[in-house]
Amino acid sequence: MALNSVAETEALLAGRMVPIEDYRGHLDGEPLFSPWLTVDQTMIDRFAVATHDHQFIHVDPERARSETPFGGTIAHGFLTLSLLSTLAYEAIPGVVGTRMGMNYGFDKVRFLNPVKAGARVRGRFRMIGLTERAVSLQTAWDVAVEIEGALKPALSAHWITLTVTTPPEG
Repeated sequence: MALNSVAETEALLAGRMVPIEDYRGHLDGEPLFSPWLTVDQTMIDRFAVATHDHQFIHVDPERARSETPFGGTIAHGFLTLSLLSTLAYEAIPGVVGTRMGMNYGFDKVRFLNPVKAGARVRGRFRMIGLTERAVSLQTAWDVAVEIEGALKPALSAHWITLTVTTPPEG
């Protein structure tokens, strides 16, 4: 699902809220998967404009077809990485009382396989750490962006997110 506004994003997240007890239950559990998302040339071109990265392997289909081993254009590695946010919206539940979520950082990112224009990707998220504080949750995730039909994922990473929560009453 393409999210095109704050309202769409907030509506999706609101429908995925769970009590903290249920969220804790994902720690060291089974992976969570997002739906498949198509990475088309328009998405790649828009990312090139936003980042000023117009390397031909991303934005020139003819040249990429004739001068690279990829057979056409590929997505920027940072585009693939940036898709983790939208893929997470549809895979990871939120916690009741969340005020906002933020990226805290990455401990390890590896780009393992290029995403060709037109490929479909999905996120795989496994919670591997959870630190609870009075008004926040710091969650560590083992993540991968998988490419449909490929044996090797596009990327793997150790991602840390921060959720700011409403202070407890009392």
